[in-house]
Amino acid sequence: MKKQLLVGSVFVCAISLAGCNVVPSTSMKEIDPPKTVSYVSDQPSKETDAKQNQTIDRELYLIDSNGYVVPRTLHLSKEEGMAKQALAYLIKDGPVTDQLPNGFQAVLPANTEVLGLNTQKDGTCVVNFSSEFKQYRPQDELKIFQSLTWTLTQFENIKRVKIQVEGKAVNQMPVNKTEIDQGLSREDGINFDRGSVVDIMNSKTVTVYFLSQNNAGDTYYVPVTRRISNDEVDSYTAIIKELVKGPSDYSNLVSDFDPDTKLVSKPEYQHGKLILNFNEGIFGNIAKNMINDNVLNPLVLSLTEQPGVNSLEIQVNGKKEALNQQRKLISSPVTRPKDVNTKDM
Repeated sequence: MKKQLLVGSVFVCAISLAGCNVVPSTSMKEIDPPKTVSYVSDQPSKETDAKQNQTIDRELYLIDSNGYVVPRTLHLSKEEGMAKQALAYLIKDGPVTDQLPNGFQAVLPANTEVLGLNTQKDGTCVVNFSSEFKQYRPQDELKIFQSLTWTLTQFENIKRVKIQVEGKAVNQMPVNKTEIDQGLSREDGINFDRGSVVDIMNSKTVTVYFLSQNNAGDTYYVPVTRRISNDEVDSYTAIIKELVKGPSDYSNLVSDFDPDTKLVSKPEYQHGKLILNFNEGIFGNIAKNMINDNVLNPLVLSLTEQPGVNSLEIQVNGKKEALNQQRKLISSPVTRPKDVNTKDM
């Protein structure tokens, strides 16, 4: 049976007419508790206040308690070299420590230094690490290059990542010898689903988003890469089928899509907007004309991973009469959330 979230689960997510913002809970059981921070003075200067106000939200791909590589949006100080700064926040025992959401960990080995970062005109970002980069557990190898790749490619000018250690190109990952000589991109996937199609030559990858939930009911989105048959000519329809199918039984992930959810016509792409016409199965069992946030947000996140898709127009039986869970009419195209899995409630 497909695992589903109850509508009453503790999950706050707002979808405005122009877009959406994802705000998950963060009361998960801690694996590595944050360090205690003590302050010399409880009356910071005006200069300190000004610096603290100069922050920017960034997605950092961290590791959750189930071992998934998950985007968490944290507030970082606004400064030059934001891509290099984001990498520094992936280092264990580094500056991210005091901001780690409950149950999450950084991925790069402690004491690793980012010696340099150079983005070339073709979108390839070459990152030079210190020798401590090699000191990771074998089981963390895929997580490390997935975290690096997905964190860096959030920046518009970065499409692919190559790694150096002490100035020397790394063509194989140091421990398990995974080949990375051509560089890494989002097309290489994240959190691979072991239960998907295994015929690599006759299949292609898609990334869909499911939900993870701890015992306290806190939820957040997890990207999962699956292989689908090359016979699936329409990737948009294939992605919706995968969302409706739900996560694999072994995954500890959940879905709230009703199994009767179907498209009544082929998706239509118009200048960055994808028009989707569903049957009433998209409403599930919460209320007539209302689409659960746990359905709408994974749908938006999954389809906007596709090249060129910036927003979704949602129709039901050809009409734009659906409401979101906040009982607001979804009349305008829904865009990808600016901040995914934010720490703050």
